[in-house]
Amino acid sequence: MRRPLIATGLALALTAAALPARAACDVKGAQIEEGIAAKKELQADANAQTVRDLRTLRDAAIVLETYKFPGECEVLLGIAKSLLANPDKTIVQGGDTDEDEAESLVEARKPKAKAPVDEKTPAAKAPAAKPD
Repeated sequence: MRRPLIATGLALALTAAALPARAACDVKGAQIEEGIAAKKELQADANAQTVRDLRTLRDAAIVLETYKFPGECEVLLGIAKSLLANPDKTIVQGGDTDEDEAESLVEARKPKAKAPVDEKTPAAKAPAAKPD
């Protein structure tokens, strides 16, 4: 169910990327947090994931603004505002509660460190000297 939202966001982001750069994105002025607090539907425990998603979009907009992508920042804020404008629809659209998928997404977000090369592994051994 989230795929249409992601596809829409990606399409909007690509459209914004083609537009000329504008002034800085106004994340604070978007009042995402205030909008979350104002919506009773979003205060229910069952909708905690929707609230996290909205905050993730806001945080992503901050990152885009920091790296000088004001158009893309505005697109993300627009998506977050549209989701906030109709929380009932947002809650119905979202909500993938597959715990295995959620765990795999959390695992995918963790940075992966390269495994140290063990000297006992065959790839790490020096090639044997050839007899003359």
